[in-house]
Amino acid sequence: MSPPRLPLTRALVDVLTAGTGRPCGLTVLPRAADGQPAAFPYLILDSLPGEFSGPSFADWHADATWTYQATSVGERVDQVQWLGDRVRAVLVGRTPSGWRTDITAPGLRVIDRELTYDADGEPVDGSQGSIVTYVQRFTITVTPAA
Repeated sequence: MSPPRLPLTRALVDVLTAGTGRPCGLTVLPRAADGQPAAFPYLILDSLPGEFSGPSFADWHADATWTYQATSVGERVDQVQWLGDRVRAVLVGRTPSGWRTDITAPGLRVIDRELTYDADGEPVDGSQGSIVTYVQRFTITVTPAA
């Protein structure tokens, strides 16, 4: 059986929020404490189709590679490029001793991560002015924790 995905998804929302210092919504616009939409810039995390490898699904030791899309949203290109730089540093940044940021999810061990798509800021016309988005996709490979 493949490992559960939800613990990793929740861990990524938490890591991105803490590591970038900006709010991150899971597939939706993040909200401020008062329930209003979060101020720009912010992130939206979406989970995309994944791949499985290793033993059969009946074996609890199968690995899974899941793809996530982090969309930085702002009012200006410089905002989303800044936030995109922070997202990249949080998820795939390295130090001489390893990953810059630990991704800890209950029951899982992250064994690899990779940036697979990185698009520059792209304006989207909105009814109240321009909104700029910056799309990045990451693959995160996990195995069940020992």
